[in-house]
Amino acid sequence: MGISDMIAGYIIGEMAATGSVELQRAELAMKFNCVPSQINYVIATRFTPEHGYIVESKRGGNGYIKITRVVSSEKQLIMHLVNSIGFVIDPHTAEAFISNAVTSDAISERDALLMRSAISHNALLPLMPYERDAVRATILKTMLINSIRNTVD
Repeated sequence: MGISDMIAGYIIGEMAATGSVELQRAELAMKFNCVPSQINYVIATRFTPEHGYIVESKRGGNGYIKITRVVSSEKQLIMHLVNSIGFVIDPHTAEAFISNAVTSDAISERDALLMRSAISHNALLPLMPYERDAVRATILKTMLINSIRNTVD
């Protein structure tokens, strides 16, 4: 397990009870014996809106970072994802969206597997490279919307 995984695991563990945590970058860096930029990297890559988090920060002497896990219904999460996709989406961001939907129980592992297959590099290979991200976005949005229609309240 790398240092980034350990830092992310620690932050998630601290959020477990309340769904949010306030951290001081320098203190966390000392705890993990790393530079503060490593903390920035973990937060910037693991705690993004695509992963279901809101990050607030206050700079200065008493500065802090507040990370909050967004809690919403399955349908709200899926509609948020659909609205966040836009007209294009790259494979890495699409994977983050799908993983977030699975982690939040908004879609099943089976649905995620089907989505990953439909937007995979191999599935989109017949398209021109500049078309793939747009088609990937359309497919992913359509599949997410249909996952809502196929759920029972």
